Amino acid sequence: MRFKGLDLNLLVVLDVLLERQNVTRAAEQLNTTQPAISAALRRLRDHFGDMLLAQNGKQMLPTAYALALREPLRALLSDANALVSIQAGFEPATSRRNFRIMASDFVASAILGEWFPGVRKIAPDISFTVSPPGDASLGLLDSGELDLFISPQQFLSAMHPARLLFEDRHVVAGWSENPLIREPVTRQTLVASKFIAAQIGRDRRSFAADELAECGITMRIAMGAAYFSIVADLLESTDCLAIIPERYARRAARHRPIAWQPLPVPIAPLHECVQYHRTRAEDPGLKWLIGNLMDSIGQSDRAQRTEFSRVPSGLRTPRGHGLRCEAPVFAWVLN
Repeated sequence: MRFKGLDLNLLVVLDVLLERQNVTRAAEQLNTTQPAISAALRRLRDHFGDMLLAQNGKQMLPTAYALALREPLRALLSDANALVSIQAGFEPATSRRNFRIMASDFVASAILGEWFPGVRKIAPDISFTVSPPGDASLGLLDSGELDLFISPQQFLSAMHPARLLFEDRHVVAGWSENPLIREPVTRQTLVASKFIAAQIGRDRRSFAADELAECGITMRIAMGAAYFSIVADLLESTDCLAIIPERYARRAARHRPIAWQPLPVPIAPLHECVQYHRTRAEDPGLKWLIGNLMDSIGQSDRAQRTEFSRVPSGLRTPRGHGLRCEAPVFAWVLN
């Protein structure tokens, strides 16, 4: 197809050449011959009136003009890739579509883990590929290689639409036999305690440590964990505490002797959002997927509120803190 005199297929060649900076390697990636790539480069040079890539030994270096083209070219190809992936219709009961989701292990466990059994019943042939976030997350979203990017609000791309998936408060948790968690946790408890903290990303930042610092409390970290999913395991049989999302605490307490209660200091809630490529805003499959996820989260929240409202008054402590045991594991929730 030609657009304003340019064969649009040549733009794919240009993108690969700018990345590989070598005709032979570009030909290998595009599964074609070296003469075909050389011919395409000549046509690109004629159209743009620029060398685009200049030979420098075995490598080809992009010109200033080519470098200026690189970002708008990638954006154009990414939009085109996302556009051609949109399906005209969607029927979950018969679809065989694979959805590619990027989400933290916390979301995978606390949200997707509860949602997946239900979606299997209504969409038995749909499959899902879930991968953890990393440095390349936004690049994969830009290129259309992700269907959904589930992330805290502060890590979203400004280039694509997003919706709030859920809000969660942070709680303080510990081993159920830890004396610190069996009494109401105070500000002084936080100051004196040591913590197991999730430290996510290349810079190993801890959201909880940053938030406590805003409250004038220095978090003393006994162990940093690269994954949320192992924090509950690490708490067991120790005197350490952890600050984690309540949804994760609830789910962990079903399988581990973990107790938790509200924080005595204000910490910003977690706003977990779902983001998708801007060209897929009207994708019926993604609309169904996001809607189904949000319905599942809403049902879970309503069930949890109903369950908490039925806690017998006899389980309340003299200090007025509701203490609830979720048998058969030893886990308490302070209301």
